[in-house]
Amino acid sequence: MLKNELYFPKTDVNMIHSYASRMMNEFESGEIGYYHLPLEVEILGEIKEFLNNKIYDDVVLIGIGGSSVGVKAVVGALLNTAQKAELHILDNVDNFSFLSVVKKLNFERTLFIISSKSGTTIETISLFKLILKYFNVLNLDKNFVFITDPGSVLENFAVQNKAKFFNIPKNVGGRFSVLSAIGLMPFCALGLDCEALLKGAKAAKVHFLDDKDDTILQKAYHYATHKNAKINVVFSYCDRLAKFNDWYVQLWAESLGKKVGYKRLGLTPAGLIGSRDQHSFLQLIMDGPKDKTCTFIKVANQGNFTDFIPNMSLAGLEACDFTNGLSMNAMQNFQCEATKKALINEGISVDLITLEKLDEFEIGYLIYYYELLTSAVGLMLGINTYNQPGVEVGKRILKSLILKD
Repeated sequence: MLKNELYFPKTDVNMIHSYASRMMNEFESGEIGYYHLPLEVEILGEIKEFLNNKIYDDVVLIGIGGSSVGVKAVVGALLNTAQKAELHILDNVDNFSFLSVVKKLNFERTLFIISSKSGTTIETISLFKLILKYFNVLNLDKNFVFITDPGSVLENFAVQNKAKFFNIPKNVGGRFSVLSAIGLMPFCALGLDCEALLKGAKAAKVHFLDDKDDTILQKAYHYATHKNAKINVVFSYCDRLAKFNDWYVQLWAESLGKKVGYKRLGLTPAGLIGSRDQHSFLQLIMDGPKDKTCTFIKVANQGNFTDFIPNMSLAGLEACDFTNGLSMNAMQNFQCEATKKALINEGISVDLITLEKLDEFEIGYLIYYYELLTSAVGLMLGINTYNQPGVEVGKRILKSLILKD
């Protein structure tokens, strides 16, 4: 199970106890729906019933933002596990990307998932129209499925066209929706173990909410109050966590960047991959302004996805022989440990998350951990963590520009 070690001073638990109560109030009130997603396993039965006896070579997810970023995070982390189909994600109105996907597809053996919480996401609906035109689609009842809010215009469209649809609970925001039908539908279609994913998330819920472990609250309070914690770096020492970093950036930025009256609040996320980004961004963390925290993520055992550095000595390069015989997994983790110690020596706030391995349980736990952390920081900043008014302004301007043109 995920282990989190904090390398900065902890706060007196009495100072942060009230935030634990407020998070439990959010959970118990039912107003913030993501808290309950690990407990709502009935949706899995409905999804599996829909997929029963259906065979697809490809799954195309059409969605943007919260409808796709979390899916990429989970699938990317579990890459190379046995998957029933290949996943393609269309999340931008880019002609090259669109054609590079659709040209590969056998329409009859492809499942198309149209995901839009509001039902009117302009990029998603535009891409859906392009699919209809490209394949000259006449019927939607065979290999199209829609995921949207209850009662949305997209749900009505699905019903009118006798197509299958699944709902996202209205009180679950898009960036918190990866454990809803938004994620579970493509995960089940790919053959991932969705029960284990939800069990991992539930284990995090029990550990931090029910059993009241204060690690998340300690970390959140440090981020929300420390003058040198304005930029929060996640440094993942595993290539398969690159898309998780992207999901973290969206979750953190869209949830915590807010205006309260005339005051602008927020913390800035950054996602790095080790050891590669030690040769780019690390210099700024080490010697630049001390306005950053760093969370290191490492995987204790990457299983069969690692190889050993040969016991080989090359003429003139003998100084590099000290890594001979190490697995690549071990070398990554030594790199992580060395960089962590270097930052601690510089007085930078650091913590370490260790995943036992990359599987559905561990990823479900990690997803829920970061959702809880985001909620805790939002409470401590005194903001609405779950809206995104700044994004909506751009959407309105886009519509007026196009209609004016």
